[in-house]
Amino acid sequence: MLFLKRCAWAVTVLVLSFPSAYAQRKVEIVKPVGTDISQPEGRVIKRKVAIGRFSNETQYAKGIFYDKENDPMGKQALDILSSKLASSGKFLLLERGDLNTLLEEAKNGGGLSTIGADYMIIGSITEFGRKNTGKSGVFTTTKTQTVEAAVAIRLVDVSTGLIIYSEEAKGSAEITAKTTMGVGGHADFDATLSDKAISEAIGQLVENIINKCTNKPWRTYFLSYDADAQLIAGGASQGIREGDVFAVKTKGKQVKNPQTGVMVELPGKQIGTVKVLASAGDTPETEYSFVEYSGQGIDASNLLNYIIEEIKE
Repeated sequence: MLFLKRCAWAVTVLVLSFPSAYAQRKVEIVKPVGTDISQPEGRVIKRKVAIGRFSNETQYAKGIFYDKENDPMGKQALDILSSKLASSGKFLLLERGDLNTLLEEAKNGGGLSTIGADYMIIGSITEFGRKNTGKSGVFTTTKTQTVEAAVAIRLVDVSTGLIIYSEEAKGSAEITAKTTMGVGGHADFDATLSDKAISEAIGQLVENIINKCTNKPWRTYFLSYDADAQLIAGGASQGIREGDVFAVKTKGKQVKNPQTGVMVELPGKQIGTVKVLASAGDTPETEYSFVEYSGQGIDASNLLNYIIEEIKE
């Protein structure tokens, strides 16, 4: 009898303690503050960006055999900027080795649209210098190499030809060596300091470039509109997916700003939407998407009057 009472008491304790332990384990599953794990991360349609040129406007390393078209510092800065923009995952960088020809065509009436990008970046190294400083004591000697660089960036909206962002930033890098009674490291010439100084300057501008390019809704244009197919420019490499819906707008009226003398395009009127059915094409420049249009009638003889635009939430 005593044994049965003890068993009943043990079962009662287990039953009463089980909900408490279970509740404690549930409480430990806490969703991080500010994070909605049920929602997928936001998606950005990649903008096409052409880095037009990156010139060296300083006198550094310009000897008698200097070749402006193959300036090592200019190429160095271009590679650093390309790498930083590509790592953001928000851009398709287009190679434009023939940019000078394209710019000449644009001046002659071809328009910047011949570049095939949404934005064009033109950059230059405006300042560059090296200096050595040091201190000598009774037993110790310190030597510091410092490199300073300044970089200027201009961001051009290809659809309008207007410079929408222009800024200059400076960066520096240094290395120090210390010897005590002749023992210690030696501060020899360090070629990587120029990389670090230019990279620091460009790094200060990249976030603003990203914001300027992505704040404005992504847009594209009709390539074809007939009974056989309705096509728009852009495809999978930009992040366009089957089922995506974009607004179709007419181009806004062009008016002249009396203060600046610059032509300004007013917002267009939305007349319908397109839904992406499939994408095709071999390269970012040649990609296209099949779409299904819903809305008011389209004048197929004047497709340049319409803009397909990302719908911002």
